[in-house]
Amino acid sequence: MTFHLGYGTNGFANHRLDDALRVIADLGYTSVALTLDHHHLDPYGDDVVSATDHVAVLLGRLGLRCVVETGARYLLDPTHKHHPTLVCDEPERRIDFLHRAVRIAAELDADCVSFWSGIRPSSVDPGTAWRRMRDGTAAVLDEAGALGVRLGLEPEPGMFVERLADALRLREELGAPDLLGITLDVGHCVAVEPEDAAACIRRAAGLLVNVQLDDMRTGVHEHLEFGEGELDLPATLAALTEVGYSGVAAVELPRHSHAAPDVATRAIAALRAALEPGPHDVEWVSDVDHPWLVDAEQRVRSDPAAIRTLFPAVGRKVGRAALRPESDPQGLVHGTVDDLARTRLLAVLAEVLDAPALAGEVAELYRYGDDAERRGVLRGLTTLPPDAVPAGLEIVRDALRANDIRLVAAAMGEFGARNLDDHAWRHGVLKCLFVGVPLAAVVELSRRTDGELLRMVADYADERRAAGRDVPADAERLLEVGA
Repeated sequence: MTFHLGYGTNGFANHRLDDALRVIADLGYTSVALTLDHHHLDPYGDDVVSATDHVAVLLGRLGLRCVVETGARYLLDPTHKHHPTLVCDEPERRIDFLHRAVRIAAELDADCVSFWSGIRPSSVDPGTAWRRMRDGTAAVLDEAGALGVRLGLEPEPGMFVERLADALRLREELGAPDLLGITLDVGHCVAVEPEDAAACIRRAAGLLVNVQLDDMRTGVHEHLEFGEGELDLPATLAALTEVGYSGVAAVELPRHSHAAPDVATRAIAALRAALEPGPHDVEWVSDVDHPWLVDAEQRVRSDPAAIRTLFPAVGRKVGRAALRPESDPQGLVHGTVDDLARTRLLAVLAEVLDAPALAGEVAELYRYGDDAERRGVLRGLTTLPPDAVPAGLEIVRDALRANDIRLVAAAMGEFGARNLDDHAWRHGVLKCLFVGVPLAAVVELSRRTDGELLRMVADYADERRAAGRDVPADAERLLEVGA
């Protein structure tokens, strides 16, 4: 498992915050979604500075990673739920609140501040609401940029920004800022999205900064415990691992505070069961603490150079099986067991080395590695910090010059989708068609497909037909979808 299971404090509304955090940690969660509220780290309290310092220390002692949530119901207006919003007539108090949340998040070293649009008042036309949403988000981004805090825009059923497509559109109109990501509630996907939660996760891959976990039914915005709705929990969690999501994935049950400890206990049991390999899965998956890998991670932390001998040994120690052998026997789309293990080792290396040293070490692992090691480097490039991205791009470009379909597939994964320029990415898609890599391996294919790519694929298809050769089914499907 690459991500951190957590629980939301809005589901512990009847507990003191300190008590809630301790219960969450004691149950085995490793992260928390902290909703700022009048009784849980009030951003308007006279003691907010000292209270934030206290929470930061407690989170550290409990080993809890954190995201900051801003969905308190009556914090800003004691008579109107969730008011004011970013799309109402007077959004200034909401913007001020989000600025305060950003400052608190910076002190807590939180992954992000999560926020939503609010409901569009009937007196406000859609164009005005969209302008207000764009301007308000830009204002919060200014504060976030000054402090280096990421924001997570959450599509919310019934609100103005309701679906993932709306959130992605807003982000693009703002210039696709690095600090603006996506918060995705998987239950909302069941309720209002045209595709399931796993597909939404793949569509948002690379932009996810926060994930909320709960069950729902189609068309009904009601947060349910796992198993009470229609969510495919194992497939949803598998998709998070597949896209390399490494942030907080916290249970979101805001109306279950009356039985919080019992509900949180049932939730983590359901999550662990969903993460267990099924009868047809490989025996080792990333959420299991494989003794050799745990020891290898510890060795890299104490001696980063140890990765030079550990990296080649991964396949022998943990196995080389495809993660989804029935649907992806070669591991081209979802990867292999040793890919995940090598990604974990690179993640540890990224924790202990500065960017220049990390870039050099990763480049050497790729240069001197065999095909499996190179594939592991490619799939682990998502762990690189921004300063090391140029070195990662050199590795991706080298892989795209190869004819090894496993290297090409790995090169077109999350890192490539996030960092390749349009020209290089389009040619990477064509390379997949040339060498026989399924386009399902290309992360963010639907989002990045444009008219120029469709023209290139159409030309490729015409050349194949003119030569009396079959056109790959993936090329036909891409052209049909883009038509």
